[in-house]
Amino acid sequence: MWRDILKYGAIAGLVVGAVMIVGFWSAGGDMPHGAMGMVIGYATMLLALSAVFMGIKHHRDVAGGGVIRFWPAFGMGLGISFVAALFYVAAWEFVQATIVHDFAGSYAASVIAAQKAKGIDPAALARLTADMEAFKVQYANPLFRLPMTFAEVFPVGVLVSLVSALVLRNPRVLPAR
Repeated sequence: MWRDILKYGAIAGLVVGAVMIVGFWSAGGDMPHGAMGMVIGYATMLLALSAVFMGIKHHRDVAGGGVIRFWPAFGMGLGISFVAALFYVAAWEFVQATIVHDFAGSYAASVIAAQKAKGIDPAALARLTADMEAFKVQYANPLFRLPMTFAEVFPVGVLVSLVSALVLRNPRVLPAR
């Protein structure tokens, strides 16, 4: 089981990491903040985390003789998601060090610009600007940034693991050939 967790976790992590690196590199380090950036990011995560489903199914069919219970399947999915999230964090750190040098500054500027466009009042704008300056300081700290980055992808992996375990515990769903 551990070998499958590492194998499928690495596959998922390499997919999501490679898409991130290629995407930022091809865009010249520019990133879409807001809804479009989230749609692209989470769609990529879902695509990559389909390896959770494939890994559980492979283990069910090969090691389990076509049968797997919910909890072992869910645990395996969580393991694959954990490994994939570690790859995601490593890829983001690579992107930040080499391609996107000032993510926090760019993000803060986009949040402030979006609120200015909405016509935010001056007092709220001053509070927002102070909050964004504090965010930039926090984001420079790896003890803040790394868990925050991990928390972007791992909850998606938990949901994919839950659905995969629920579906694949039924041996009639995609039976082994």
